[in-house]
Amino acid sequence: MKAPVIEIFSSFQGEGLLIGERQIFVRFAGCNLNCNYCDTNDSKSTESGKLMTPSQVTEEINKLLTPDCRTISFTGGEPSLYPDFISEISKNFNLKIMLETNGTLPDNIDSIEKLDIVSLDIKLPEHFDGDFDEEIFLNEIKSLNLLMAKCINVYCKVVILPSTKINSFKEVVEKLSENISNKSNLKIIIQPSSPLDEWKDINFRLFNFSEIVGQYFEVSTIPQIHKILDIE
Repeated sequence: MKAPVIEIFSSFQGEGLLIGERQIFVRFAGCNLNCNYCDTNDSKSTESGKLMTPSQVTEEINKLLTPDCRTISFTGGEPSLYPDFISEISKNFNLKIMLETNGTLPDNIDSIEKLDIVSLDIKLPEHFDGDFDEEIFLNEIKSLNLLMAKCINVYCKVVILPSTKINSFKEVVEKLSENISNKSNLKIIIQPSSPLDEWKDINFRLFNFSEIVGQYFEVSTIPQIHKILDIE
């Protein structure tokens, strides 16, 4: 068994609920989407990765372990393309296992044997050049409901761009509320895209986005801290 891996490194988590925690990141190559805001464009193609076995990845992780590290984060690209690979690596560690995913491959996500926390991106129409595929959203909903049914700690991250329209954002949040089986346990992270200096009137707009989400879910607004700290 092999999978294309771009890099394995230790850093602080820069996004979401575990922000500031030391983690070891395994970044896979290959993605089933083509988001226009992606900040890891080199990870979109499987050809950009080095084919590695689970034992090779395990060895590299062990080299990076430090006393303050409690979590391995599988990211990409789209890590859920490699569910068996992730399951095999996870057996070798007592650390928490985190998946950073676009949520569009629910069957793959469901087959990963050990997951402690999942950061699931909710895609907006403005995230794509061209028409928005409704199947993307339906699969994200399916993934969320599957994870919550298994009592896995999951939260949603929504990247907003300077071009994000309030009405389209509101429509997605309302649909999310209507289709989540246990929405009281789901938290939404609003993440303004980097760099922040591309925004105009960002404070005013962020309050509007937060108020929309707050009608249905617990919400926080968190920028990409690793960009601010200038670390990987």
